[in-house]
Amino acid sequence: MNYLIAFMLCFASLSLAAQDESSLNWFTNLEEAQKVSKKEKKPILVYFTGSDWCAPCKMLKEDFFASNEFKKKATEVVLVLIDYPRRIDIITQAQLEYNKTIIEKYNPEKTFPKLLGLNFRGKELGEISGYSPLRDTTHHFKFLEKISL
Repeated sequence: MNYLIAFMLCFASLSLAAQDESSLNWFTNLEEAQKVSKKEKKPILVYFTGSDWCAPCKMLKEDFFASNEFKKKATEVVLVLIDYPRRIDIITQAQLEYNKTIIEKYNPEKTFPKLLGLNFRGKELGEISGYSPLRDTTHHFKFLEKISL
């Protein structure tokens, strides 16, 4: 009986954690995000990542995007995720082709991770590239504040 209770508690906590991470509304289509940006009068934060191969991207996801501070500030921007994975089972082929066109336009040097601020028209407000092994998110939060003004 104790094992059953422990299992149920563990399952419940995992479910809550999964819900918490998915509470952020990430668009995967920039044009859709631009419509929302215009309607809500919010800037766009585009996150270029190599989710399955980029070690700094994984660290940034854990240290910055999963933080409670980011989750609070995320309401001030429209979030767009542009993934460039190596594994073919992570996103559809159509999504990968779309992401490549966005990368070609806004991240032609293929820097990962990269955060890009845009207005609803697609005009660049600023960018920040890379993530230090020191795992300091100070610059990323300052960037987020800068584009949110």
